[in-house]
Amino acid sequence: MDESKRVAIVTGGGSGLGRSICEHLARDHRVGVLDLDGDAAEQVAGELRSAGAEAVSAAVDVSDQSAIADSFAKVRAELGPLGVLVTSAGIGGFTPFEKITLAEWERYLAVNLTGTFLSVQAALPDMVERRWGRIVTISSAAGQVGALRQGHYSASKGGVIAMTKTVALEYARKGITANTLPPFTADTPMLRAAQEAKHVPGAEMMSRIIPAGRVGTGDEIAAVCAFLCSDAASYITGQVVAVNGGAVV
Repeated sequence: MDESKRVAIVTGGGSGLGRSICEHLARDHRVGVLDLDGDAAEQVAGELRSAGAEAVSAAVDVSDQSAIADSFAKVRAELGPLGVLVTSAGIGGFTPFEKITLAEWERYLAVNLTGTFLSVQAALPDMVERRWGRIVTISSAAGQVGALRQGHYSASKGGVIAMTKTVALEYARKGITANTLPPFTADTPMLRAAQEAKHVPGAEMMSRIIPAGRVGTGDEIAAVCAFLCSDAASYITGQVVAVNGGAVV
């Protein structure tokens, strides 16, 4: 085990943006890949190990506090105490506001907001003890400016932004930073599924909306995430760091 490398946990690491983040962090970290889909998490961890990185996987529903505790304990046991947390696990969808059921509303909050809360809370003891930590939450532009037919999603991601700022304020003097990345669009399976279902514009129309003239990539967001998780970002905390091609300014 390379003790010079810190341990990072990425929730939602089995696919999409979370996968890209795992790949970037694995260059300088030992990585715990957590996902609701345990097979997908293990596939990513296996690929990282094949590339020479140290990685383990665990299946977890981030809305389940005991499952969070068990999966974090597994990573600690196999890789060591945590130094970095990236919360990429989340769900998204489209429902007109008046048709959002209470069950649907509560599920979005449970996964996107409570899941982030539980993950951050579980990671903090290791960081506080060592007086060093990096927390990056994945929020959304929908949490900054709202989004049609995404009242539940927007509310949950807006909550993630506010919570991240609070964590930053409370733990800054303990050597811990907390920042959030709010993607507008990125070429991920989630975006492609939404486009196929006609919930959002296709790539050509989306490129016209975005000032940069194109949809972003998971790698572009993951690269900024990796920087925020590094020693070089020690004086950046409580920030909403948008990697969106100018779509939200």
